[in-house]
This record gives sequence, C-alpha cells and structure tokens, in this order.
Amino acid sequence: MSREAALELKELQPSHADHAVPDIEPTLPRSTMQLEVRQSHAIIVILQLTAISFLTSITTGLMTVSVPRVASDLHIQPQLYYWPLSVYGLTSGSCLLIAGAVADVVGSRPIFLTGCFLLACFVLACSLARTAIQLIMFRAMQGIAVSLCLPTSVGILTNAVPSGKRRNVGFASMGLGQPLGFSLGLVLGGTFVDTIGWRAGWYMCAGAIMFCFVVGIWSIPADSLAQAPSLARLKADIDWIGAIIATACLALLSYALVMISTASSYIRHPSVIALLTVSLILIPVFVLWVGRQERLQRPALIPNSLWRNLSFTSMCIMVLLSYAVMQTMELFCGLFWQEVQLLSPLQASIRFVPSMILAAILNLVTGLIVHKFPVIYLVLISSALGALAPLLMAINSPKWPYWYAAFPAQIFEPLSPDVIFTVGILLVSERFPDRTQALAGAVFNTVGQLGQAIGLALIGVVSDSVTQNSKYADKATPDALLVGYRAGFWTCTGWMVLTCFIGAFGLRKSGKVGLKRD
Repeated sequence: MSREAALELKELQPSHADHAVPDIEPTLPRSTMQLEVRQSHAIIVILQLTAISFLTSITTGLMTVSVPRVASDLHIQPQLYYWPLSVYGLTSGSCLLIAGAVADVVGSRPIFLTGCFLLACFVLACSLARTAIQLIMFRAMQGIAVSLCLPTSVGILTNAVPSGKRRNVGFASMGLGQPLGFSLGLVLGGTFVDTIGWRAGWYMCAGAIMFCFVVGIWSIPADSLAQAPSLARLKADIDWIGAIIATACLALLSYALVMISTASSYIRHPSVIALLTVSLILIPVFVLWVGRQERLQRPALIPNSLWRNLSFTSMCIMVLLSYAVMQTMELFCGLFWQEVQLLSPLQASIRFVPSMILAAILNLVTGLIVHKFPVIYLVLISSALGALAPLLMAINSPKWPYWYAAFPAQIFEPLSPDVIFTVGILLVSERFPDRTQALAGAVFNTVGQLGQAIGLALIGVVSDSVTQNSKYADKATPDALLVGYRAGFWTCTGWMVLTCFIGAFGLRKSGKVGLKRD
C-alpha cells in the first residue's frame, strides 16, 4: 500500500495561457477517511498486531512461573521477589494514555514500530540480565515499550480495516493473543526452568519480536491524519497537563498497589499511605481539569462527557473487575498447585492448557458473532459462567483429582475476560472519534492494567490477612496457605457476581456493537 498522501484535484483555474491545466496539490486525507487495505493485507496486519500482543504476554507468563528460579539465580532479595513481574505493569499502565494521545497526532504507525523495536531490545536485555537491578530496570523499560504498541494497535486496526465482521475478528484476535500468550508462557516457562534454563524463552521472544518489527515496516499501512505531524500540533492538540495529571495518578497508585501486593503489611506503611492519598486526590483534580478544557473548547484527554454515557462507564468497570479476577485466578491457581498440592512448575503449567485452548476458540467465535447479539446477553452469560471458575476453586480440596474442580474451573475462567475484551474494545472505540482511536485503545488498556494491579493487591491483602489470622501456628504450611487462597477465590467470585449486576444495569440499552457502518 502506498504511503504517499492522497491527492485531490482542484477545479480547473484559468491561466495566462489560452488553455487551462489542472493544478494537482498533495493533501492529507480527512481524519474520517480510512486507508482500507486489501483483504489479504488486512489479514497480515491483524496477524502482526496479534503477534505482538501474543509475544509480550508470553514474557509475562515466562516470568510468572519462573520467579522462584530467577530470584535464586540473580540473588533477588525477598522484598524485591515479585518486582520483576510487577514493575512491567506499573510502567506500561502509567504510559499508555500519553502514548495514545501522541500517536493520534503523529500517527500510530511510527509509534507502533518504535515500540516493537524497543520491545525486542529490552526483552533481549532481560535475557542477559545478571543482577536483580538489571532485570527490574529492563522489565520496567519493556513496560514502557509495550505501552507504545498496545494503544496504537487499536488505531492501526480501525484505520486499516472497515467496521464490520473483519474488524471484529481483528479485535478478537488481539484479545486472543493475551491469554493464549500468557498460558503458553506458563507452559514454556515451566518446561525451560526444569530443562535448559529460564533465559531460553526470552531469547526466543526477542528474536520473534524483532522479526515482527521487520515485517511491520512493510505490512503496517500509512496513517490517515487530518494534518501533517508537527511540533506545533504536538503542543496544541494534546492535553499535556491532563496527561501529566493522569500519568502521575496512575504511576503513584500502581506503585502503591505493587508494594501492597508484595507484602500486605505495606498497606500500613506511611509512604504507601501517602502515595495512595496523593493518587486519590489527583482523581478529582483530573476531573476538574478536563471539565475546564471542555468548557473552553480545548483538547481534553478523556472528556467528562464520556463518563456520562452509562454503557461506556459500565463497560470500563466490568473490564477492570474481569481483568482483576483473571490475573488473580492465574496467580492463585498456580500457587494452589505448587504451594498446596506441592506440584512442580511444569506440572502446574500443564494444568493451564485447557484454559489456553478454550481462550483461543472463544476469542475467534466472539469476533464472528459479536455483531449478531445484543451486548447485554453476551456479557451477562459469559460473566455468570465465569463466576463459576473461582467458586469451584474456592471449594476445591487438595485431595481431589484435577478433573473434579480445577479442570472445569479452567474451562470457565477465560469466558468473561475474553468476551468482555472483544465487546469492550469495540464499544470503547465506537465512543471515541475516528481521529482519537489510539487514545481509545489507551483508555481500554489502562483500565485493564489497573484492574490487574488492583486485583493482585487487594485480593493479596485478603488472602494474606486470612492466612495470618488462621489457627495454624506455622503460616507457611500448605494448610495455612490454603485458607488464604480460598478467601481470595471467594473474593473473586463476589467480584464476578458484581460484574453481572453492573452489566445488567449499565448495558440494558446498549444494543449491538461491531456493526458495519457505511
């Protein structure tokens, strides 16, 4: 596909000569004009975007299952035990909004390709890390790099693929990449830890991401921008103050939540209390600021008027809760198998395979049928069935075979997050103008990242508190840990029931999403 700007023919103007000639002036397409690509090229674009989501999620799965071995090899201190895992979400979640806002001005393509290149570099750097500080810093930079890719993927897809079934499948495929990649990362990580070493998976991912970067230079289509990018537009068209306030709020809140998820006792630490207080104060400050921007008809990062749309607000809350439960379920299931049933990392990883397979099938099916059914039915059915997953794990006995409760729990676990991802990203993208689709992707991914951080922190506090107050003298025994994990699973069940109620109330007038528009 040509990357040249579209050409518009001006009306014939009289010249000093006896005849007139057409004056051809290069201009850029309107913001609402889509540079639609051929079907075969569209498939390549979708595969490219899905591959990046898939590969970054593999690294998270690799790190999740190999934390004990990595901590041993790099001599990571106990208070930093989970930082290589948590710092990635902290930095990526904090930078998404700014990345999305900038991409809507300069174009999604250059930001996405820059993110791909940096991502490959920092994933490779993680594989070469020799100290705890090196690994934590490289994981933090990996989070910043992926924040350039996630929101721009939405902008690229909406720019290249017209609304309708093909775009729905594209969004569903992007959603497929996350659970599928994470689950495969768990399996590969468990295999590599027990065989050739944890670094092998990171080498593979770095090479694959660099390959995607090279392919992307050819495959990612040009952006359709109303005006050419410039420093003046970067200054005038972005709500920088709003972006800084939002980023500071998310960074402080995420850091506090990471500290709490590391050890629940940190919730009483003065520095954590101060961070939580400042981050909560910044929320009304942000609301007041963007309200002022709207009144003055200036760029507002996330206009307050969006939140008055009940379906938009409800979907964001549901995404937050669903992602919180998903992240907690994946962590607590792994801990249940390893710390309570005393299985090896490889044995625990294999138990995630049914969830991985169903997630792959479910995302594709959702993309094909999402435009045929009202949103409320899809969301309520998937959330109600998804609530069965933590419920089954809450009543699961360590003496039971895998097939009694854990297996059906893995079948039900991906239903809610996978369906809500596709429905949610379609609904959110439809609520944002065509010119701010990267920002729409940033908002959606920020809500998801925040949900994961909140889930790990709050449910971690619940689990640890119940374990510490249990009747067992040794709090590290499987029996003591089990009562804490069960409390976490019951909390997840309650959150999924709450998700159902929010969907029933907030989406009752939403109708269908993903319909083809003329």
